[in-house]
Amino acid sequence: MQIGKLAKIAGIILVISLLAIPISGCVSPQGSEEEFNALQEDVSELNHKVSDLESLDNLLIMVNSGMDKPYNQYAAYVIAFLAKQLGEVDNVTVFYGPQGVEMAKTGTLADLAINDSVKELIAGQLEGVSASDLPDNLELLARFVKDKLGVTIASCGTFHVIDGFAETPEDTSNIEEFIVPVELPQAWAAIANADKILYY
Repeated sequence: MQIGKLAKIAGIILVISLLAIPISGCVSPQGSEEEFNALQEDVSELNHKVSDLESLDNLLIMVNSGMDKPYNQYAAYVIAFLAKQLGEVDNVTVFYGPQGVEMAKTGTLADLAINDSVKELIAGQLEGVSASDLPDNLELLARFVKDKLGVTIASCGTFHVIDGFAETPEDTSNIEEFIVPVELPQAWAAIANADKILYY
């Protein structure tokens, strides 16, 4: 993988990570030296994680959060997109864990809009991509990464039942048709076979 590609990935991951910081936690011009040093450490850690992507064949993006943490949802799909487009990772899976299965419900991802300012922010860092190329919501982005890039999107069917929106782990009646419900052995196989797991 070219160093330039790694640099681009690092830049986007940094942007998404900064977007995910609550306003109350942002470093203001009057912020303390401790806050600034902590942010620098976060950036260093992100750059280290990006360098690990160079040798990946199987990337698992574990989403174990719901609508209470919308930035986690955006970040998961942006990273899936980048892993395929820039990282050239063969197998990328977005997997909804026990605390994230609500995102598999029909219509939930569509509730997370991608506004014009975010489109401009992301497109400005990707060569050959314009803001108009980007979808209007997260459901459309999920469909794109699955249908066009080959990203697998799965969810823990056992917790669909526990959460009350499925009768059996295989029940797909209340989830998006592009999301695959999996049973516990399949979930374990995805974890065991992953070269790298990112948690959101």
